[in-house]
Amino acid sequence: MERIAVIGLGSIATRHRQNLKQLFPTAQLYAMSASGRIPSEIVTGADQVVESIDTLIESNPQFVIIASPAPFHASHAIALIKAGIPVLIEKPVTTNIDDLKSLQDVALQCQVPVAVGYCLRYLSSAIEMKKLIASDTLGHLYHAHIEVGQYLPDWRLGKNYRESVSAKASLGGGALLELSHEFDYSQWLLGELSLEHAILRQTEELGLSVEDSADMMLSTSNKAVVHMHLDFLQREAYRQCRFVGSQGSLEWNLIGNEIYFNSSQGKQTLYSEPKWDKNEMYLAMIRDFIELIHKQPNQCISLAEAAKSVDIIEQIKFRFPIKTVFGDLNGN
Repeated sequence: MERIAVIGLGSIATRHRQNLKQLFPTAQLYAMSASGRIPSEIVTGADQVVESIDTLIESNPQFVIIASPAPFHASHAIALIKAGIPVLIEKPVTTNIDDLKSLQDVALQCQVPVAVGYCLRYLSSAIEMKKLIASDTLGHLYHAHIEVGQYLPDWRLGKNYRESVSAKASLGGGALLELSHEFDYSQWLLGELSLEHAILRQTEELGLSVEDSADMMLSTSNKAVVHMHLDFLQREAYRQCRFVGSQGSLEWNLIGNEIYFNSSQGKQTLYSEPKWDKNEMYLAMIRDFIELIHKQPNQCISLAEAAKSVDIIEQIKFRFPIKTVFGDLNGN
């Protein structure tokens, strides 16, 4: 690759620029802010900062990673796709179905490589979980519990969390969209899920205008029940799943990168690589996208797959709006 680009100047965009420089050290790397502003500070990893999509297209990059806030993904991607430029779009692909359909129509018309950046599918234990679920290790699945939580003020140290993308509805914030990985990998593992019920909540402690906690009950095509919990509240980061079936249960610790199997024979460690470098997920995702560009076998997340997450989130927001604001965590 000789010319590549990243749209967005946030933390995930910074990671992508660093990784692109590692993978393609001699490539010219262009950066662009979501709004097109030229920042006063140095943009690390960028060889040139451009002020618009048109200028970026004129530079003729061989592919672009779109890491702007989610509400801007469709407009940024559509312009690039129409210009014949492959795009890897950070999750969530869009914040609503209408934008997604516009994006899908253009991608279909132009036949340009497009993928969505759900990097957790490239976690080594996730790949192992996919094999275990497919191998019928569990037998008949009865139910699953999927949970993620992390205290929002700790996400981006040194920045006011209330000013972050995560906290603002206009920028695609809220637990549902920010933690949409769970919707993606659960459907990757279990198949398409149907929404049964949801509860969206806020706490006065964080003072957000978006949901900081979400609980969902969903079901698989085989009527297994899936409980999912997402929150911005847990002081110690937590990301784990439990799948219960007729042959036993699988426990998956995504942060610890470990998998256990519980049965009548006791608890067995099936996979453990706790020191695995999480940045490898992002590098693997980019390498896989290059395979897609070159029409080689790949595991890239398609727009159709990403649409399943957007659709279910939109259903939740429409059917179960935030109604109650709770007190702080001390019950005051």
